[in-house]
Amino acid sequence: MKVLKFGGKSIATTERLKFVANIAAQNKKNIVIVPAMPGITVLLEDISDYLYKKNQEAANETITKLQKELMAIVNSLFANEKSVVAAIELINSKIDYIRSFGKNLFTLFEEKIILAQGELISSHLFYLYTQERGLNSVELSALDFMLIDKNHEPDTDFIKEKLTALVKDKAADLYITQGYICKNIYGEIDDFRKGGNDYSATLTGAAIDADEIQIWTDVEELKNIDSSVVSKAKTIKDLSFDEAAELAYFGDKILHPTSILPAKLANIPVRILSVMTPESDGTLISFDAEKGIIKAVAAKDDITAITIKSGRMLLAHGFLRRVFEVFEHHETSIDMLTSSEVGISITIDNSRNLGNIIDDLKKYGSVSVNTNMTLVSVIGDMEWKNTQTKTKVMNAIKDLPVCMISYGGSDYNFSFLIKKDDKTKTLKTLNDNLF
Repeated sequence: MKVLKFGGKSIATTERLKFVANIAAQNKKNIVIVPAMPGITVLLEDISDYLYKKNQEAANETITKLQKELMAIVNSLFANEKSVVAAIELINSKIDYIRSFGKNLFTLFEEKIILAQGELISSHLFYLYTQERGLNSVELSALDFMLIDKNHEPDTDFIKEKLTALVKDKAADLYITQGYICKNIYGEIDDFRKGGNDYSATLTGAAIDADEIQIWTDVEELKNIDSSVVSKAKTIKDLSFDEAAELAYFGDKILHPTSILPAKLANIPVRILSVMTPESDGTLISFDAEKGIIKAVAAKDDITAITIKSGRMLLAHGFLRRVFEVFEHHETSIDMLTSSEVGISITIDNSRNLGNIIDDLKKYGSVSVNTNMTLVSVIGDMEWKNTQTKTKVMNAIKDLPVCMISYGGSDYNFSFLIKKDDKTKTLKTLNDNLF
């Protein structure tokens, strides 16, 4: 059994939804995770915003707009009367439910309930369409098996027990469910936050011990370098789990880093595919990925570099701790760090609290800041014993104006900092020398 998860834009229109159904129909005895249609999500977010502001009139107008949008989808998607009647019944029920939230206090709890309706509506419409197509499908509610504990971590034992029982109890060729949404330990509707759909997919795959987890994206295939800069970018054939996590964090947003972990722990391969090229094998993420080579280059823009220099740092213990506490206090994560006897250079990708951070750091030394930087990461087998890959990287950047270099924190990543103006030249140089 495989798990197939599709991106929101993959079902943004009825034509795309039908196309996704064609892909799902080719796979038997599998679980399909359907996200919320983007247009529905936007309207639900607007409704929630109006209810927060106690603007009942605007909320009702937006709810009516949502109802019309859903009716248009129904009229475009379904061909027979039975499906239309079932879909209209669903829509009217959901619209009445959403309107009921305007009568009481509106909090984050109610907002999560309203936003969850996007997944529930979209997946049910997809289920009704597969039924109309004559497919042997069953709909499972993620709220019946997806559970998080008080620390917002998934209860994997509960998920495995409940989902296994549901699949065993309801025999079908396709099991259709939702991504992103879950219930918390208090029985309330909750969600997996950023990367939630991918996380739902890997948790589901781990729970049923899937043969493979497929992440179907609505953009081009996973490339070894930014194709908008380098026209000859190639599809990555395979990645290890650790390489994929590095690539996701340092630039490529096709797969959220957190979502890889359940598949890694369960040793279940993850395949990244694109609805734009469904005939392709895509990129396989597993423990069996090819070793000893460089796989990809990722670039992360809008990086800020901060350097703190102080003679007091020399032979002094506790200096690093005090510097790190500044970033912790301002809830700002650090991307890269290099240090010497009298200085530390740090990069961050969130400059929201930059002014306050600089003020606090000035207590410990002189501070200089460089903005509009780009963090470039070479991803592959960078184990210290593998001198070949590191030599290739060093030779490739020998004529480039590099501000910082970081290596050793990971066996799969060699990173360096450049000015954003040098990004195009840098990526083209790396492509010519590494690939």
